[in-house]
Formats: sequence, C-alpha cells, structure tokens
Amino acid sequence: MAKKESTEKDYLFTSESVTEGHPDKVCDQVSDSVLDEVLKQDPSGRVACETYVTMGLLIIGGEITTSAYVDIQNMSRNLLKDIGYTHPKYGFDHHTCAILNAIHTQSPDIAMGVDRGGAGDQGMMMGYACTETPELMPLPIMLAHKLCRKLAEVRKKNILKYLGPDGKSQVTVDYRNDKPVKVTSVVLASQHTEDVLDKKKDTLSDAARQEIIEKVAKPVLKDWLDKDTKYYVNQTGKFVIGGPQSDTGMTGRKIIVDTYGGTVSHGGGAFSGKDPTKVDRSAAYMGRYIAKNLVAAGVAEKLLIQLAYVIGKAEPLSIMVNTYGTGKVSDAKIIDLITENFELTPHGIIEELKLREAANNRYRRTAAYGHFGRTEEGFTWEVTDRAKEIAKQAKI
Repeated sequence: MAKKESTEKDYLFTSESVTEGHPDKVCDQVSDSVLDEVLKQDPSGRVACETYVTMGLLIIGGEITTSAYVDIQNMSRNLLKDIGYTHPKYGFDHHTCAILNAIHTQSPDIAMGVDRGGAGDQGMMMGYACTETPELMPLPIMLAHKLCRKLAEVRKKNILKYLGPDGKSQVTVDYRNDKPVKVTSVVLASQHTEDVLDKKKDTLSDAARQEIIEKVAKPVLKDWLDKDTKYYVNQTGKFVIGGPQSDTGMTGRKIIVDTYGGTVSHGGGAFSGKDPTKVDRSAAYMGRYIAKNLVAAGVAEKLLIQLAYVIGKAEPLSIMVNTYGTGKVSDAKIIDLITENFELTPHGIIEELKLREAANNRYRRTAAYGHFGRTEEGFTWEVTDRAKEIAKQAKI
C-alpha cells in the first residue's frame, strides 16, 4: 500500500535555544546590562551597545550618549561570574579575562531625528501570538527555552556538577492538522568537564548522557514525549571545550532564538544593547503586545503583525496583519482595532510599555531565554490588559 501523503497542515517544525553561557548570549547580556545601568541613572540616555567575546577577551563598543557613569569592568566581571564563568576549566574566567572599552557618543545626525520624536532607524518589525501555549507562543521555541533554563538550573544547583555554562537545545514538534501533538526529537548540547568522559572512547559517558535526559529533557517535555521520541545528547561525542574558548560571540546573532523560533518572519533587527528609541526593539515589543492582546481577546488563533518605520518619522509607514485564516473579523477591522487602541509612535510606545524603566536588571533578563513568552515582572509587552476591551469592540 502506498504511504499516505501528509497534508499541508501535517508537518514537523523545529526551534532552538541557547543557554546564558553561550558566547552570543554572553554578549547580549553584557550589552543589555550596560543599557540597564544607563537607564537607571539617566532614563533619557541613548544606547547602542555592541559586545564581542573570544578566548580571554571581551570588547564592549558602540554609541552611548548619557550623563550616567557605568563601571564597565566591574559590571562585566560580575555578570560573567553570575553566568558561571568562574574557573579556567570552562575556558573563560571572569577573574582573568581582558576587558576593553571602545564606547563613544551617538552620531548627531541620528540624534537630530530622534530628538523630535522620530524613529531611530528605518526597518520593519514583527509581532506574533498564537494559542499553542499558555504564554500565547509557539510550542517549539517555548520548549527549547525551558530546556536551556533547565540546563542552567541543574548546573547552578549542582544537580549535575559536571556541566559548564555553554549549551544549546533544539526541539522538533509533530503538527497534525496544524496542532502540535508530540515531540519527535530532542537535541541537547552542554559543555561538561572531563571527569564524565568514557576514558576508552574519549566521549561523554553513557551514564552522563542518560542522566542529562532524565534530569533535563524528561522533566521539561513530560507529556509531549512518547516511546518513539529520539534524544541527541552531545552528538559529537564530547563538549569539554566550550564558551568563548571555542566560539566567538557577538551581540545580536541570536535573533530567531530571541523571538518566535522561526515560526514567522523576522524583521531583521536585533534587540539587545539598544535603548527604546530604536524601533528595532521597541516596535517589536509593541508588535508582540498588540498580537498577544488580540489573540487573548479571541480575534484570531494566530496573528502576525508587521510595522514599518523610517528614521526621523514618528508614525509607521505601514501596518500589515495575517491571521492565517483564523480571524474572527476581517483584516481591515483588525487594523482599525490596532490603530484605535495602541500607540504606534516611538514616544507613545515607550510611554505605553514603560520602556525607560530598568529596575531589577530588566533588559539583561530579556537577553537570555527569549524576549517573548515571559511571565516575570517588568515584561510589560506580555500583559493582556487590553484583551477584554478589544473583545468588546470586536463584538466577540
């Protein structure tokens, strides 16, 4: 009998995440820690901070205009310590790494357009929400983030004492009739010390591999697993050399990890290290806030919004929505709901979402495990406080 072909709504989809010790994420967290420190002292400060890390060296550069003083050396070393780079055995040590400061002021040509309320750059930003998870996020990226959080948790609590700060996850989900039904494969890659190597094979021991599955994968994925789920743990064999010793890192290289895991289009701009006058960040946050409130209101089961801006102009050039056939009202009506209920100028977005507040290291916390789908305090773009009113207006 011929194998039945799958329909367009039956497919496999994969998303990945990385731990806070991944070199790119180290850089994102350094850049956002600089932003936090500036905004705590100077809420109107302008920040575009980029970080680069390699073996034994951290370089922090970019354009910052502020009255604040940030102790770059002390801040960076404390952050690296918090992440877990506390010993030479991890290939990078917060005590001994070199830290270079290459920061200068923002171009006055850019400032001129921003000062009068315009966007800090051109570009298009995406916002998305769906009903797959309680967080109104796609399931694959949420599971991938939770796996990486679990890797960090079992490391920091000394449950798996041999793990290092660097790590990655990947989850493949089987969709049937456009709904997630199970996880078909799990990828976990985590830096580890040499004491868990199988000395004969020079690879991670079978016992350690199984322990990672039992302590990390199964507690997170639970009912999404079945007997056919495949596990790939440190598939190269070993992962002793990790972090900046094995791979350079830069701010802004994990934009799909930061957003929706590839489920929808990405505008292209990175978030970390940018103050909220940069619409790459603030308009993407507003897009998520809009999409989440509309989905929570029942306007659609899935909703993608695109906003486009030009430098120096406050209002967006365009607004696009896509409900993937799940909308309860027309796209034109949805756009009306958006323009009637949400602020879309950079100044309006900043005020609406309170984006100049930096208490509790708010921006640093965005820089690992995704900017969206978060339930912690301070993630104002995740609140669904408009949903009830929007449902009333849409007559749902």
